[in-house]
Amino acid sequence: MPRVVFTSHLQRHVRCAESEVSGATVGAALQAVFRAQPQVRDYVLDEQGELRRHVFVFVDGRRARLDDAVGAGAAIHVLQALTGG
Repeated sequence: MPRVVFTSHLQRHVRCAESEVSGATVGAALQAVFRAQPQVRDYVLDEQGELRRHVFVFVDGRRARLDDAVGAGAAIHVLQALTGG
């Protein structure tokens, strides 16, 4: 099962425990997390169900989109990007 990990920066804003969930895509895995931890959804997805502008997802170290496939042993990391200049 894929493992979903939220960075400590995101955890400062909302409680989001690491989870092992079923899901063949990033989006399906995240939906499984949201069912168990609904408070996380609004920090990760916008009103249209897309990743928020400053939220990035990496699967096994590579940046990913919601429709990207994930393997059974994949590590999915969700982080809030720091931007500015």
